[in-house]
Amino acid sequence: MNPSFAIIGCGRIAQRHAEQIARFGKLAAVCDIVPEKADELAAIYGAKAYYSIEELLKSEQELQVLSICTPNGLHASHAIKALEAGNHVLCEKPLCLNTKDGKQMIAAANKAGKKLYVVKQNRYNPPVAFLKDLINTGKLGKIYSFQVNCFWNRPAAYYTSWKGTKELDGGTLFTQFSHFIDLLYWLLGDVADVKATGKNLAHPSIEFEDTGAVLFEMESGAIGSLNYTVNSFEKNMEGSFTVFAEKGTVKIGGQYLNELEYCQVEGITQPELSKGNPANGYGFYKGSMSNHDKVYENLMRVLQNNDHEFASAEEGLKTVEIIQKIYNHI
Repeated sequence: MNPSFAIIGCGRIAQRHAEQIARFGKLAAVCDIVPEKADELAAIYGAKAYYSIEELLKSEQELQVLSICTPNGLHASHAIKALEAGNHVLCEKPLCLNTKDGKQMIAAANKAGKKLYVVKQNRYNPPVAFLKDLINTGKLGKIYSFQVNCFWNRPAAYYTSWKGTKELDGGTLFTQFSHFIDLLYWLLGDVADVKATGKNLAHPSIEFEDTGAVLFEMESGAIGSLNYTVNSFEKNMEGSFTVFAEKGTVKIGGQYLNELEYCQVEGITQPELSKGNPANGYGFYKGSMSNHDKVYENLMRVLQNNDHEFASAEEGLKTVEIIQKIYNHI
């Protein structure tokens, strides 16, 4: 299988997608409303550059997959257009910015008979995969409580163009920390209730909170908290997930859930895990672990075998639902 891909949106994250598409298929086309960005990425990979998604979809009839790398608030409209044109879609996180849009995206995929997937690369972090296995196999027993900390740095210079706007960015939980919300759901199940508070303490130019605190009650009965900020001084400090359970306590830490910091589990010696990939580097700031190689490896598998597990649009929508619950309290 050598599928033909197109990328919509040629910003920094598009570079990660293009690198992996070149490994597994052909990057036939790219699109950006800024011609210079489209032209630059197209030149690197021998793709055709377009400056509107409508033009691309009209001209490129042999595509199999479109990767959506545009600002958050445009994911829904771009994905729906791609699905209606008969393409599978891989959408960067978050899936969208509200549940109404997410349901319309899923409906468009179902109507077209095409697949809609969302990027959730932190699931492939070695410590995260280890914790998932402990939970799935019952080795931790009943989950009592949890604590999630997201202490990152985003200076004022980060918030240019669409970043920092409610319409296209959506909020700190959508852009910086939606992966942590995804892991909360993926590891521990659905959220029954939340209480939350948040403030913008250090970024007067943006339209939403830069700091927040959330209390959760899960449908399982477990309780926990999320503390997050983008005001860590000068650099990312911590991205951690701690679980307190009947048969063990586990903390995944580091700057971006990349280290198994603590593992006291009945009958288990703390393992030596692979280091995994480095963080995504974006010039003067860093993001999550760079696992787009794993994303595309598994995308190729699921395109050939529908039973293969991959982050679905429905799971992406669940992340959006939980974030909306939190923002309803802020």
